[in-house]
Amino acid sequence: MDSDRSALFLFGEAMAYSYAAALRAAAVLRVADRMGDQPRGVADLAAEIGCAAAALRRVLRTLAARGIVAAEEPDSFRLLAAGSALRSDAPSSARAGVLMLTDDVFWRTSHAVGETIRTAAPAFESVFGCTLGEYFDAAPATEALFYEGMEVVSDAENRIIARACELPAAGTVADIGGRYGGFLRAVLEARPALRGVLFDTPEEVVKHRLHDAGLDGRTEIVAGNFLEDVPSADVYLLKRIIHNWDDEQSVRILGTCRRALRPGGRVLVIDALVPSVDGPHDSLAMDFLMLGAHPGGERTVAELEPLITRAGLRLCRVVPTATPLSIAVTEAG
Repeated sequence: MDSDRSALFLFGEAMAYSYAAALRAAAVLRVADRMGDQPRGVADLAAEIGCAAAALRRVLRTLAARGIVAAEEPDSFRLLAAGSALRSDAPSSARAGVLMLTDDVFWRTSHAVGETIRTAAPAFESVFGCTLGEYFDAAPATEALFYEGMEVVSDAENRIIARACELPAAGTVADIGGRYGGFLRAVLEARPALRGVLFDTPEEVVKHRLHDAGLDGRTEIVAGNFLEDVPSADVYLLKRIIHNWDDEQSVRILGTCRRALRPGGRVLVIDALVPSVDGPHDSLAMDFLMLGAHPGGERTVAELEPLITRAGLRLCRVVPTATPLSIAVTEAG
């Protein structure tokens, strides 16, 4: 590729954020909710939303280039299957997740990464002048959006991952840092003979939604700090936990699980492991976004295994799933 072609390619790459921005605009305006199942004329749709038809047309054209909607004559657009989860009433609605992933928490910090990677501190503190926790304390609506978005992202993958987990026929599984309990619920529904423990900080675990899960007394809710201690269990589930922490804290979390692990038990580290070969993978985008808000990041197996070993565990195998996440199966070393 010569320099001119390279330049044109890079210009296109530099404008790729426009697709995410258009997707956010559609989510903010609830465009998918208003489109329904039939083609909608741009003029009527704009009048219903309360925006300029010409501007809305340009947003929809941008989304059509990504297969979210399709243009139809005369001057109409139709919501496609790939965009259906943008509807608020979709069984696995992605709207809150789209709003979360395109929020300033990620948007502004990602923009500043070129400056902030000169230091070891997350970009968030440099951009906003406070920690992520302090920011959420001052902006509860943003915190609610962030965690609602995280929940819908998790809901879309929980059942798939639960079916892929290597679990015993009976015993106790503990979901560490499980917050609302969505993943634990999926695991217990997939394995009717298991009992479950939902473990998180006192202020988070009270928000769980297992009261009406129909699990017939199979769950226990426990509050604590996974950096210090966790309840005894046969299997620990660490879904999207280790990637939030730096190496030393990750070893500490894994170590608390190792000390409380029952004989013959397992610790399942479930994260978006980065492939060892070049190529597109969702873990790469998330790894970049995490440069902004957390001291951790997505790891390769080669980066994760030494942390597992230092915690007194042994990596047995890595199980891929039909999601961006993989399951690192570990046992006592």
